Amino acid sequence: MIELGSINNPRAAQGFIDYIKTQGLQGEIRSTDSNTVIICISPEDFHQAQPLWQAFVENPHDQRYLQASWQVGSTDSALRYQGQSLNLIARFTALSWLNQAVSLVSVVIFVAFLLGGFETIYTAIQFNPSQPLTWFTPAIVHFSAVHLIFNLFWWMMLGDSIEKHSGKLTLIGLFLITALMSNWAQFLIVGPNFGGLSGVVYGLLGFCWVYSLLRPTQTPLVSNGIVGFMLIWLILGFADLLFVNMANWAHLAGLLSGMAYAVSEKMFTAKPQG
Repeated sequence: MIELGSINNPRAAQGFIDYIKTQGLQGEIRSTDSNTVIICISPEDFHQAQPLWQAFVENPHDQRYLQASWQVGSTDSALRYQGQSLNLIARFTALSWLNQAVSLVSVVIFVAFLLGGFETIYTAIQFNPSQPLTWFTPAIVHFSAVHLIFNLFWWMMLGDSIEKHSGKLTLIGLFLITALMSNWAQFLIVGPNFGGLSGVVYGLLGFCWVYSLLRPTQTPLVSNGIVGFMLIWLILGFADLLFVNMANWAHLAGLLSGMAYAVSEKMFTAKPQG
């Protein structure tokens, strides 16, 4: 390993390391003191990493580095610099109250299910066309730990990215619209026995995808690889090739409503010419 550069922000440095991993490069952080860390890179990757380092130095807080940390960041080492843990707990506490609230409510409901409250709680929040509040509540219901973890991972990552670029009101609007559209679609086509944040997650994905397509000069909110993975997951769900039952129509309706939301936001925020 040879030195690429140094920085006095260890957390940002970890984001850069995670980012270059997504580019197929290998690097590591070496600490010199309590304030400064050195970025080291393998010799064969040095020339390819140099322009990436220069872009990082110019804007170390770019969203691409945070997004990379969510995708490939290592949490098992639990690195600590200046008392700051580079693990999931630290990442969660860095999220907004809105992002945290949806996540925590989902976890609390799931734990309550495990403690024996399933029948009482689910009966109260299950989709019911005559009760408008339940048009939204299925989004915070999960039936397994894998279901919960998968959805919360994408909710936290995509939601945080959207909030930083478009603001909290956009994320609130997206949550409400995509939950409404995805839940109604699943109910009308399949029935009331469903739950999960995945309709909203696909809505956030659709928003990020179209938002970035409409702003080609900006850093994408989501990579093409993630979009491709999620679309394949959607197709596999409709083909019934997955190991779990999927609320496929909720996923599709969420995706389409999120895409439409991005188009409408672009239209309403476009500056008039003249």
